[in-house]
Amino acid sequence: MRNIKLIMAYDGSSYYGFQVQKQGPTIQEVLEKALRELTGERIRVTPAGRTDAGVHALGQVVNFRTESSIPPERFAPALNTCLPRDIRIKLSREVPDDFHARYDAIGKVYTYRIYQGPYPSPFLRNYAHFVPKPLDWGKILEAAAILQGRHDFKSFQAAGSKVKDTVRTLNRVELARRGPLYQLTFVGDGFLYHQVRNMVGTLLEVGAGRLQPDDVEGILKARRRECAGPTAPAAGLFLSRVLYP
Repeated sequence: MRNIKLIMAYDGSSYYGFQVQKQGPTIQEVLEKALRELTGERIRVTPAGRTDAGVHALGQVVNFRTESSIPPERFAPALNTCLPRDIRIKLSREVPDDFHARYDAIGKVYTYRIYQGPYPSPFLRNYAHFVPKPLDWGKILEAAAILQGRHDFKSFQAAGSKVKDTVRTLNRVELARRGPLYQLTFVGDGFLYHQVRNMVGTLLEVGAGRLQPDDVEGILKARRRECAGPTAPAAGLFLSRVLYP
């Protein structure tokens, strides 16, 4: 029994997230179906993280076990012939038996895209959050600097989440711009459910002048979801990379 690692990219627009569920098609469901067609085995994949409905990935990582004789490096091109065009395997290789895509990860990189054009772009509607009014990006970066470091991020965790340990390390937040398209990158040792989208929603409140950068420190200390800003839409979020030792 071999342990195979895949690095995936996918457009999450047409899916109800990664994890199998009853509401509709998911990335996991489609991938496992392709693996069954390819190997004849009922395979369950383990992801590094479960992206939500409408969230995309540039570097999702999964692993699975198989008795198939297919060479490890051939899984990627073989699966790509079975998968729809909005899901692609970028790399496949054999890993040690004890490798676990989720538990071995030491960090993740998420990016969030914001479009500041004069009108919504029909080409970016599923890949960037449209904000028509000007934002103060200097204040956004000032507030983002307060979020960096090791904190209790309970205020930025989705309401109803059952995770008890809400302390995480946000190593850095970076901003890049190409014309009217802005991209915030978050690098951390792990993220709570909806944490990135809730941080983005809060930073946008700062950029719009409805919150001040110094308010972010009070939001962290409050440890209450209602103190932070709204949850930013899923469409602008990408799981860019999963970090391993």
